[in-house]
Amino acid sequence: MKSVFHELEFPLPHIRLAGWEHGCMARDGIKQDSTQTAAEGQNKPLVLALHGWLDNAQSFAPLAASLNDVRLMAIDWPGHGMSEHRAGHYPLHWIDYLFDLHAVLQFLKARGDSPKAIIGHSLGGIVASAYVAAHPDACEKLVLIEALGPLSERPGKCQQRLADSFASHWSLNAKNAGGDKPKAYSSLEAVIEARHRLTGLNKAACELILARNFEYRSDGEMPGWYNKTDPRLKLDSPLRLTPAHAEAFIRDLEMPTLLLMGEQGFAKLHEALEHARPLYRQLQVQTIKGDHHLHMTDPDGAADAIRHFLSTCG
Repeated sequence: MKSVFHELEFPLPHIRLAGWEHGCMARDGIKQDSTQTAAEGQNKPLVLALHGWLDNAQSFAPLAASLNDVRLMAIDWPGHGMSEHRAGHYPLHWIDYLFDLHAVLQFLKARGDSPKAIIGHSLGGIVASAYVAAHPDACEKLVLIEALGPLSERPGKCQQRLADSFASHWSLNAKNAGGDKPKAYSSLEAVIEARHRLTGLNKAACELILARNFEYRSDGEMPGWYNKTDPRLKLDSPLRLTPAHAEAFIRDLEMPTLLLMGEQGFAKLHEALEHARPLYRQLQVQTIKGDHHLHMTDPDGAADAIRHFLSTCG
C-alpha cells in the first residue's frame, strides 16, 4: 500500500473537468475514479486545490507530497491541463469559474464528500474567495496563495477593454477559420526553457505544469509538442469589475482565511493587502520564501503553514 495520485474525471452538467486526488492509500494498479470514495485514507480531511491562470492541477503536486496528512484534490480548470475547453468561440470571463467550482462542489456532495478547506492559488484564490463569501457553508477554511480577491479597474477603462477584447477574439477566430496551423515544438525541453526565461519559475516547476498542458502528436504534417491550452485564455476579457464591485464580492468574509505571500511574490499584492485586509473578518497573513508559485518552490514551508492553520485556527 502506498500514497498515490489518482487521476479523476468530473462529468459536470456543462463540461468535463479532469484532476487528481492524493493522500488516499491504494494498492498498485488500482485506479480510482471520481464516482468512488476510497476506503483507505478516508479519515483524512479533504482539501480542494484550485490552480492559477495557465497552470493546471500539477502545480499542486509538490505541495501534495509535503501535505500528506490530508486528501488533496486538485482540478484542471476548463481549457487547462486535461479538462475540456469551453464550447464556442466567444470571450471568456473569470466569473464562469464560479459556476465551475459550484458544480464541482455539488458533484462531491452527491458522492458524500465535501472539503474541509479550499486552497486557491492566484486565479484559483480569486475564484475561491468570491465563491465562499457567497457560500459560507462550502468549506470550513480558506487558504489563499498569492491572491486576495477579484481583479478590478477603474470604470473609465471599460470602453477600451471591450473594444480590445472583441478585436483580439475576432482576429483569433479569423485565423482559425483561415486554417492557421498550431505551433509545433520540437521538444518539451524547448517549451520549458521558454517559460523559465519568461517567468523566472524554476525549470522543475515549469516541467510539472507544461507536461500536463502539452501533448506530443506524431500524426499530421508537423510532428511535435502542441499546447492543449485554450488560446482564448491569453486574450483579455471584455469586462472587469470596478473596485467597489470587487470589494462587495468579499466584504465581511467571515471564514477563517490564511493568505500566503512569497517574499519575491507579486508586488501589487503587498500593495493591496492593507486595503483588502478589512474585508476579511478572520485573515491571517504569512510571508514565506519563494515567488508567485511559492507552493511549488517551497512546498515544505507552504505545507507547514497550511497544516498549522488547518489544525489550530477557527
